[in-house]
Amino acid sequence: MKLRAFARRLALYVILSLGGLLFVFPFYWMLRTAFMGMDGLFQIPPAFVPKSFELDNFVEALSSNPFGRYFWNSTVVTVLSIAGVVLSSSLCAYSFSRISWTGRDKVFGFILTGLMLPFFVVMIPHFLGWKFLHLTDTLVPLIAPAWFGGGVFNIFLLRQFFLTIPRDMDEAAKMDGAGHFRIYWNIIMPISKQSLIVIGMLTFLANWNDYLAPMVFISSEKNYTLMLGLTLFQGTYSAQWHLMMAATAIIVLPSLIVFLIGQRYFVEGIAMSGVKG
Repeated sequence: MKLRAFARRLALYVILSLGGLLFVFPFYWMLRTAFMGMDGLFQIPPAFVPKSFELDNFVEALSSNPFGRYFWNSTVVTVLSIAGVVLSSSLCAYSFSRISWTGRDKVFGFILTGLMLPFFVVMIPHFLGWKFLHLTDTLVPLIAPAWFGGGVFNIFLLRQFFLTIPRDMDEAAKMDGAGHFRIYWNIIMPISKQSLIVIGMLTFLANWNDYLAPMVFISSEKNYTLMLGLTLFQGTYSAQWHLMMAATAIIVLPSLIVFLIGQRYFVEGIAMSGVKG
């Protein structure tokens, strides 16, 4: 029995290791391409390890385009979006979980239908609306939606966690004269730190790596985000793949750092949110 259990565990580890290598391989290929010269990218058979590491690729990639400006634009969009999502989605979730009002659950169920609508469906109406307001080709369309609800999934996630908090805490606070906003800000928000970190991380990854929304709303190069800046390496007849991969490696680094730092909170936040209600 022990031998059979050991064999099963060994087989499981082998399968997981192979799966891990499969998912890591694209990242490795990106780094391999980033350190190679243009002449070595198309050799047959392909070299899995560069013969010489071209560190100048990173310098050339960052200096060939105003990546400092792109980095600033992406940072502004990401930071303000995180603040908007955390604040607005938590307020909505508090209303749907801690305040009793007529039709609350029916309205929440109707809002959940928004999860079935991808961005492609509402892309044209959004563009026409922002164009009517003369705000296209600015960062406003990328930031403002985060301050009006914060996203259906984020509201759902926080609502599920808020439902797990005992209502006795609300009653005790009300006996001390606290109103809804004080209960929300001084009691619910500190308790919900893990869930707030989860939606903050998801918002960071969504906005930092977003390509479609900036492509729709932004046309001037001065307002480009990092994802749009990468497209400038693609010429009419050829693409500077080694420079593109070098820039991509630098852009991916903040996402890796955020995930490595917050992965414990991510797992705890998802687990604590549960499926109550």
